[in-house]
Amino acid sequence: MSRTTLDKLLDRYPADVQTLAVSAREFILDTLPKADESLDESAGVLGYGYGSGYKGLICTLILSKSGVKLGLAHGAELPDPDRLLAGRGKIHRYVQLRATSDIKKPGVARLLKAARAAWQERLG
Repeated sequence: MSRTTLDKLLDRYPADVQTLAVSAREFILDTLPKADESLDESAGVLGYGYGSGYKGLICTLILSKSGVKLGLAHGAELPDPDRLLAGRGKIHRYVQLRATSDIKKPGVARLLKAARAAWQERLG
């Protein structure tokens, strides 16, 4: 994704949310090598995965005025010993990020890696 496209999205949010979103994006791209990045501009959602549509989706970044949610596709099926997952969806769950220190919690990386492993298992 071009920096201009990302900047356009980020400009809609407060500076602290922009900083958090950029840090979370870097974390995801480091944790999911060669992941495809997509943007739903109207919803303010960045998607990351290996393939098109929900089938290829591993995670999302959902931006809001108050923070960023790290959404995990099929997150309801993931082990969460650190109890970081929130939401009541039957499939999708998220980790609420309010500060860059939230990204550095060991459980966040474990969840993202577990989401990728679960995606690979679903593919067979």
